[in-house]
Amino acid sequence: MPTPPSAEKPVACQHDEARHLLSIGTGLDGALRLLMTQFAVLQTRSQLLLTVATLALTITGFSGPRIAAAGDFQRLALAGGLALVLGSMLLILGGSLRIRWVTQFRRPEGGDDAALLAQIVCYRDRKTRLFFLEVCLLLAGLAAYVAAIIGYFLGGRL
Repeated sequence: MPTPPSAEKPVACQHDEARHLLSIGTGLDGALRLLMTQFAVLQTRSQLLLTVATLALTITGFSGPRIAAAGDFQRLALAGGLALVLGSMLLILGGSLRIRWVTQFRRPEGGDDAALLAQIVCYRDRKTRLFFLEVCLLLAGLAAYVAAIIGYFLGGRL
């Protein structure tokens, strides 16, 4: 279900960026094209994260039981890593890959093109912060997963 346009509350720097977009983007049409390109970058990078997370889960299906049987450290690191990777995947699916079309935004009452763009910039910035959180969760999960593998290679116990 789409978020209502009133949910975006831009701050001063987002209003400044909106005015800047209007000046460099040949008006509203150009500014919207620039923002849609930025959303496409977020979408593509989120899909890449989802692919990496899927690979980690798939590989674990083959090697996970053997690594987990090597010892308590390996078992805990593997389980924690998988939980973080899964959390990242869920956040990616419900966050960065969630769609809200640029055409769903409306000018606030009494607002101009810059006010409309500020709402979209606010939404983009929120998605960018969410993307950063998704990356952090995935990296933490992969680090724990690799720690479990290193523990396994070092002889089973640390």
